[in-house]
Amino acid sequence: AIAERFAHEGAAVAIDYLGHSEDAQALARDLSAEGAKAVALEADVTNAAAVEALIAQVVERFGSLDVLVNNAGIEKSQPLLEVDEASWDRTLAVDLKGPFLCLQAAARRMKESGGGSIVNISSIHEDFPFPSFTPYAAAKGGLRMLMRNAALELAPLGIRVNNIAPGAIATPINAATLADPAKVQRLQEIVPLQRMGTPEEVAEVALFLASGRSSYVTGSTYFVDGGIVRHAEPL
Repeated sequence: AIAERFAHEGAAVAIDYLGHSEDAQALARDLSAEGAKAVALEADVTNAAAVEALIAQVVERFGSLDVLVNNAGIEKSQPLLEVDEASWDRTLAVDLKGPFLCLQAAARRMKESGGGSIVNISSIHEDFPFPSFTPYAAAKGGLRMLMRNAALELAPLGIRVNNIAPGAIATPINAATLADPAKVQRLQEIVPLQRMGTPEEVAEVALFLASGRSSYVTGSTYFVDGGIVRHAEPL
């Protein structure tokens, strides 16, 4: 949804993928057919050399890099005492190391061109506990401080850095929840707006943070969660 929204606003879009090649390539083809500049490129965001090569390809193709959206992420439900080292390492690699590598590589290019905007897709769990998803929550908490530190260090270079913290969004990762009436009912009880959000609603905030309309915004997290982090039940 973010790539589509950006392309419809006239941005040249590079879509990174690792797996799901057909989906990424199809999206790039569809956007190109609509007259947008779009390309799908494969890169593992946990690999520094792959990230550097990805950024170089984008700059070579489009001339500059103005916006980075860090959107790679994985999660796995495991009780804390059952989390193995490999699972911990993999989650932190994708959800925290990956955003760091992409941010660093992109910021180096943005420095050369006079600035830019970096948007990290975080989660309400950067600030809101998530039992049985400890590696994921730890990574998102780390992403919050990565964003804040980067915002301070990169501000003199004209580079803004912000997070988006989605709550319950109607994406494939939440398909099981959407298919369970009891879980849908529970969501309606704890989300003040009484529904799941949509990817398009997240994309609108990403567009704002990427654009000049947020030119005085950096170092902040924008919650797109229907108010769930403010939920309180009566005693």
